[in-house]
Amino acid sequence: MAGENAAESHNMPGPVHVAVPALARPGGHYSHAAIGGGLVFIAGQLPITPDGERLTDAAFEAQVAQTLANVQAALLAAGSGIDKLLQVRVYLDDIANWPAFDRIYAQWAGTSRPARAVVPTGPLHFGFKVEVEAMALA
Repeated sequence: MAGENAAESHNMPGPVHVAVPALARPGGHYSHAAIGGGLVFIAGQLPITPDGERLTDAAFEAQVAQTLANVQAALLAAGSGIDKLLQVRVYLDDIANWPAFDRIYAQWAGTSRPARAVVPTGPLHFGFKVEVEAMALA
């Protein structure tokens, strides 16, 4: 095996970038989801509807519901699901919204209890109140 690329010697395929038809197209140079090494990585999801409507002026709860629906759609498109979540990172524009987020998240996650971080950030892109990224088993 000397001289072989480490990935080749372990038959590790390169990353797979997942198109998620149930979500609006990414607004930048990224994929909603990528798979590699048996893991699924979900890019930061925002409260944007599948047809591209930005829910900037929607109530916090509606923004959370749409954002978590987007995370779930990306997980499913990658062949994963909420039950396979390992880690979730949440960005909130105001930490005062944490109790409301936690209530909605607990219903959404059900019996799944992945590791989680909640990061208060101040203003988010487009004036959104929440963004969520995740990692799961493929």
